[in-house]
Amino acid sequence: MTYELYYWPSIQGRGEFVRLAMEEAGARYRDVAREQGNGNGIEAMMSLLESRSAKRPPFAPPILKAGSLLIAQTANILYFLGKRHDLAPQTQGGQLWVNQLQLTMADFVVEIHDTHHPVGGDLYYEDQKKEARRRTQEFLRMRLPKYLGHFEQILARNGRTSRYLTGAKLTYADLSLFQLVAGLNYAFPKAMAKAARKYRRVFGLHAKIQERPRIAAYLASPRRIPFNEDGIFRHYPELDR
Repeated sequence: MTYELYYWPSIQGRGEFVRLAMEEAGARYRDVAREQGNGNGIEAMMSLLESRSAKRPPFAPPILKAGSLLIAQTANILYFLGKRHDLAPQTQGGQLWVNQLQLTMADFVVEIHDTHHPVGGDLYYEDQKKEARRRTQEFLRMRLPKYLGHFEQILARNGRTSRYLTGAKLTYADLSLFQLVAGLNYAFPKAMAKAARKYRRVFGLHAKIQERPRIAAYLASPRRIPFNEDGIFRHYPELDR
C-alpha cells in the first residue's frame, strides 16, 4: 500500500509526527500537498477537507488515506500506523500506554504553539508580542520542566537497560519525543541548552533517534521541511533566554 498524507506543504507542523513514523517504518507514501500536477497540491487537500461526500469527514490536517480509510488527528493516525508497522506494543495495554504518551505530547504541542500565539491563531505574532513574552516566560519556567520532567521520569523508571519510553523497543512515541526536542532546540536554543544538563535521558533519546539509519537519511533529504517561522516551532530571539 502507498499511503497518501495530506498536510500543509511548507511547514513540518503536526504532519511531521506522521512523516517520521512512516519514514522509520520504510512505508511508501505520497506527500500529496507538496506534489505538482493535476489532482495534487494544496488544492487536493482542500478538496478533501471540503468534500461533502465523506461519511467520516476530517476536521483538519494531518489526514492519512490508507486504501479506503480516511484517518485524521495525529494521535489517531499514529495509533493506526503503530499497529501496522510494529511501532507499538502488541498488547492492548501497551498500545493504550503509547497512545497516552502521544496524547500528552499533543497537549505539549499546543502549549509550545501558544508561546508565540497566546491570544489567537488568526493574529500575527507582531500583534501579540507583549503577551507572547509573558506566556513564554511562564512556559519556560513552569511548563517546559513539567513536560520534560515527566518523560525523563518515565525513561528513568524503565531502568538502565531500556533505551526507549516503553522499554527496549522503539515506538512512535519515541519518534514524536525526538521531534519535540528537535523543534524546541530550534525555537529556544538557550533554554534548551540549560535543559539538556537536567534531562539527560530525554536528550539522549533524541540523539539515539537521530542516528537511526532511516531517520538520519530522512533528515538529510529534501523530504524533511526545514524549521521556519510559520510552523509550531518558531525561533524569536526575544522569547528565548
